[in-house]
Amino acid sequence: PRDEAFKMVEAYVVSNLQESLDLTDDQFTKILPHVKRLQKDRRDLAQRRVQALVEMRRMLESGAATEARVAGLLKEVKAVDAEQPETMRKDMEAIDAVLTPVQQAKFRLLEAEVERKIRALMNELRAPNRNPGRNRRPPADEPEP
Repeated sequence: PRDEAFKMVEAYVVSNLQESLDLTDDQFTKILPHVKRLQKDRRDLAQRRVQALVEMRRMLESGAATEARVAGLLKEVKAVDAEQPETMRKDMEAIDAVLTPVQQAKFRLLEAEVERKIRALMNELRAPNRNPGRNRRPPADEPEP
């Protein structure tokens, strides 16, 4: 599911890229590999971080955590946290090199819109309204079912 979500985001960005940024065909051809690299790097870094955190949680909850293993997993999380800004900066610089300043601004707005849509979708999926009343607490004067 996570891979599919990343692929859907990448497909959405790519399909809206040329029109949203008013790219020439030449610019689109040049920028596409850079945008795909940005998406891949984001996905890979997120997956590395989540895998380490999931393993850490599993070990801690099961009581099987050792100082050495937790330290190793923390090292991986910290490595991703340190790598991510530099990797994203390099990817964005490669994209910016193909774009005019106006197109750079449009790209950042497109990215912000995609992030907003993802957050809204995630909130919708997590919303308790799929089963109304399930998580509702009765008022103090109403007995619980």
